Amino acid sequence: MRYIMMALALLVFTGCTKLSKENYDKIQVGMSYTQVTDILGKATKCDSLAGMSDCTWGDEKHYIKVKLVADKVMFMHSQGIE
Repeated sequence: MRYIMMALALLVFTGCTKLSKENYDKIQVGMSYTQVTDILGKATKCDSLAGMSDCTWGDEKHYIKVKLVADKVMFMHSQGIE
C-alpha cells in the first residue's frame, strides 16, 4: 500500500509541473515575456540589464532558460525536462 501511495504522489507531482518538453516547444522566438509566463508561469529567477533579461524556470538540474531583448524572446535553452 505504501508503494502505491508513493507512486500516486509521484504521478501527481510530475503531472503538475509546467517544465515539460511540450511547453518548451510552445515557446517561440519573438514571443513576449507575458506570453512565456502564460505557458510556464512565473519565472523562478530573472536578471535584467540594459533592456536584456535572462529568466529561468526550475532549478540547476531541471530548467528552461529564456533570453529576452526588449521583452522579446531571442534564445531559449532547456536541461533535464521531458
